[in-house]
Amino acid sequence: MSLTLHFHPLASYCHKVLIALYENDAPFTPNIVDLGNPTKRAALLKLWPIGKFPVLEDDARNQTVPESTVIIEYLDRYYPGRTPFIPAEFDRAWRARLRDRFYDLYVHEPMQKIVGDRLRPPEKKDPHGVEEARARLRASYNIIDHEMAAQTWAIGEKFSLADCAAAPALFYANEVMPFGDSHKNVAAYFNRLKARPSYARVLREAEPYFAMFPKEASA
Repeated sequence: MSLTLHFHPLASYCHKVLIALYENDAPFTPNIVDLGNPTKRAALLKLWPIGKFPVLEDDARNQTVPESTVIIEYLDRYYPGRTPFIPAEFDRAWRARLRDRFYDLYVHEPMQKIVGDRLRPPEKKDPHGVEEARARLRASYNIIDHEMAAQTWAIGEKFSLADCAAAPALFYANEVMPFGDSHKNVAAYFNRLKARPSYARVLREAEPYFAMFPKEASA
């Protein structure tokens, strides 16, 4: 098996790549990285000095590929399967990439800002930054709600890179700022994502780790 994925089952960007791997039943060796373990952390830093996961190793091609979007494009090019993640038509391809960026930058990133603030000591909290992140999420929910009124997946009727990005972004965003009551089309889209066998598998495998997710401190 030439592919090894270095990841953690709780990490949202790792979910994104796992969805792509499971969509096409791509064989790979999973390597769970505990960043609290100095040996594991050192091994990851040797592969990718930035020290973030996921990282894909491809022994057959002697390549190390970091960054979730790039990994999925790499898989699409060198290990294609029944689900193409980048459409062949240019107009649909750039839309898939745009939606991928949208979910990463305007849903995923503000969600992580909110979660990260929960991990800060009281004297280091950033309430202004958290409120800005919540405002960004509200704006993003409105955009998604409008888009998903008339389509099944992020760029239309076919699953793509954009949906790999949307699933974990919406999953964790819903944990920090629920959208079910206020944005029905977002909620319906999210339910379709959770029902997708590839993402359902990711969530099953992550379930034992969900207790590690930082909850909001009670008043």
